[in-house]
Order: sequence, then structure tokens, then C-alpha cells
Amino acid sequence: MAGTQKGGTTALYEYLTENMDIEMASQKELHYFNDESNFGNELDHSKYHASFSMDAKKRVRGEATPAYMYYYDAPRRIWSYNPRMKFILILRNPVERAYSNWNMERARGNETLSFGEAIRAEESRRRKSLPYQNLLHAYVDRGFYTEQLRRIWSFFPKEQTLIIKSEALNREPMAVLAKISSFLAIQPFASIQKKTIHATPYIQRISQQEVDLLKRLYFYEIKKLEQLLDWDCSDWLL
Repeated sequence: MAGTQKGGTTALYEYLTENMDIEMASQKELHYFNDESNFGNELDHSKYHASFSMDAKKRVRGEATPAYMYYYDAPRRIWSYNPRMKFILILRNPVERAYSNWNMERARGNETLSFGEAIRAEESRRRKSLPYQNLLHAYVDRGFYTEQLRRIWSFFPKEQTLIIKSEALNREPMAVLAKISSFLAIQPFASIQKKTIHATPYIQRISQQEVDLLKRLYFYEIKKLEQLLDWDCSDWLL
């Protein structure tokens, strides 16, 4: 499960652990494929494998690190590790996602700027992080999904990706889990209790001015995504 951050990946991780055919990693967000220290001259995947019990009764194994969708080198590294890997990708309204991302980092103590200030500072912050990516303060950039999807598809066929709307997971989790069980060729999920996890309380509502700014920034991106996925995302622009 490779993203997107603040799209519902934690809830889905918990759902997946309840299926008897799936072994999820011992913790969410291993960050193995976006950690530069793991990819020097000599590769040793034993650290990665240690996160799984390798239970022979499980039909599939998986992990959930949202950064893999955004981090440039992650898809290539995953392909080198296992070209048969399948990806589950959850996409959320990028306006809501950006504000939720900022709110999470604020609550963690990683952000001191207001949301408006953080948006204006994002480009300069990202430049200062070069040649590496700034994963911490990329609130707006993470919402440009089409480039991230195409990067994954440059290594993996589309048939190995399942793309889900965050709103659908929240509204109809059993219907989404049915798609996942078919995608992974595993037994259907038993009835589950709806989960809402990591819903950090907001100190204030996003301002209408900030909403309007982000909608302008994302307008053409959302239109491209609709064409790419044959989705109706008109509710993201209301």
C-alpha cells in the first residue's frame, strides 16, 4: 500500500490485518524503499524481511508506506526487488489532503508555520532539500497524483495497481475490501467494524481563501486525473 499520505492508509492497514490470507508487516510505514541508507553499493534485504514472520499459511504479504507513491526512487527500487509487486493506492481530495497533512505535522511539532505560510514557503523548502525530496513539508506537491501514478506505471503494468478513492473507503469499506480481495486473489473479508484512525483534531477550519487557492492550483490536475482514471472528481472542486 503505497499512498497517499492522509488518504486512509492506516485504516486500510488495520482492515487488511483482519484477513486470514494476508500477513501485513509488523508495523505500518517501514519506509524501507525510500530510505537511502538501505541502497548503497551492496544490497541486503534482510532488514526488510525481518518485518515479516513469513508465515507459510499466508497467501500474500504486504506493507503500508504512503511515501512510496511520492518518493521518486521508490517504484524503481520496488521493481528491482520484485517486479510482481502489486500496489494499492488511495487517493483523497488533494485540497483536504494538504490541510490534513499540515495539521498532522503541526500536531507532531514538525510545523510552526500557519497553513497559508506553509503553502507559500513550500517551494523554497523543497529546493533547500535538494538533491533529496522534502517529505515533511510537501503539502501541496503530494496532491499532484497523475505524475506519481505514471512513475509507478513506468515500472509496473496498470493491472498490478488498484486505485481507490478515499471517500469510497470511508463510506463503503466492505465494497472496497471486496475489490481488494479480488485484486489480491484472496478469500473475501469477513464483516468488519468501520475504522477511523489518526483523525487529528483541527485547531481551526481551513479558510475559504485557502480552499479557493488550492482549488485553482489543483483544477487542471484533477481534470487530468479524471481522464486518466475515468473518475468523476467534481465533488473535489465544489
